[in-house]
Amino acid sequence: MTGPDTNPGTEPRATPVIQPDARLPDTPVPDTPVPAAALPRTRAYGEVAAGDGLPRLEIPVTRTLIVASALASRDYQDVHHDPGLAREHGSRDIFMNILTSNGLVDRYVTGWAGPAAVVKAIRIRLGAPSHPGDTLVLTGTVTARSDADRTVDIAVEGTNGLGTHVAGTVTVQLPVKAG
Repeated sequence: MTGPDTNPGTEPRATPVIQPDARLPDTPVPDTPVPAAALPRTRAYGEVAAGDGLPRLEIPVTRTLIVASALASRDYQDVHHDPGLAREHGSRDIFMNILTSNGLVDRYVTGWAGPAAVVKAIRIRLGAPSHPGDTLVLTGTVTARSDADRTVDIAVEGTNGLGTHVAGTVTVQLPVKAG
């Protein structure tokens, strides 16, 4: 017998059984899908014009955000979780990795565009590091539209107390109709 829980020549391992926690009340599972009205609205391509600004988004940069997102993205570089080693490398503290910055830029644009928008490209550059205690302020502006494929380019900038942390362009495809 082979499979994910066995190795040839060894006894099969028992699959763990997860018991419900008696301290937690039973939570009913809805038997109907979440109504579309509960989802954020998606912008239609026709509603967006070059020059439109996106609302500002402020994200507190915490030690937990930096460490957890570095680990979640499998970036085990010491400068993202060990303050002493980060200082030895010349930084004032641990700092955010590029994958987290990329994810926050994606979150910013898709939060504005809506769940039916499709991210086609993210092109970013990092600048000043983001340390615990900083606030990352994301802003954006629609810079171009393409009628051929209903895409819009959005220039995005993320700043903190040291200057520009991340800057670049995100291309998203929007649906014909708002949703």
